[in-house]
This record gives sequence, C-alpha cells and structure tokens, in this order.
Amino acid sequence: MALSYKARRRWSLVILVVGLPVYIALALAVLGLVSDRFGRPNVLVELAVYVVLGIVWVLPFRSVFLGVGQADPQADDDTGKTPPDAKG
Repeated sequence: MALSYKARRRWSLVILVVGLPVYIALALAVLGLVSDRFGRPNVLVELAVYVVLGIVWVLPFRSVFLGVGQADPQADDDTGKTPPDAKG
C-alpha cells in the first residue's frame, strides 16, 4: 500500500516529533543498563555505537521520508497545493 504525499508528510512529522525522542530515550536507557552491568566501554566504542544507532533508526522509514521535502507531485502549479479535484 503506497502512501499519498500528504500521508507521508504527516507520518514523517509524527516519526520525527514523537518516535525519534522515544527511540533516543530507549537507546540511552539500554546503553546505560549495559554500562552499569559491564562497565563503561572505551570512548571510541561508545561513539561507534551511538553513530550506528543514529543511522539505524531511519532505515525502516526510508519510504516515508522519500521526497517529503519536495513539492507535491500532484500539484498543478508552483504553490505546492493540491488541486481540489485530487484525492489523497
């Protein structure tokens, strides 16, 4: 099921405003528990883990974010507004 442009814009906003902070909090909590149990890792290892986690979160959402920053492809002019007869 392909999402419309409007739906992708809305979902991308929800993901960035709600999902990303929740993901960050969970990642920090899990890494904190690991640090408490096994001791703090080397700074470079810790940096590598944060970099990998910073990239991994977006992989499931690639299709949602694809083309969201561009103009609406169904728009009929340069304003980016969808024509009234278009559904989506």
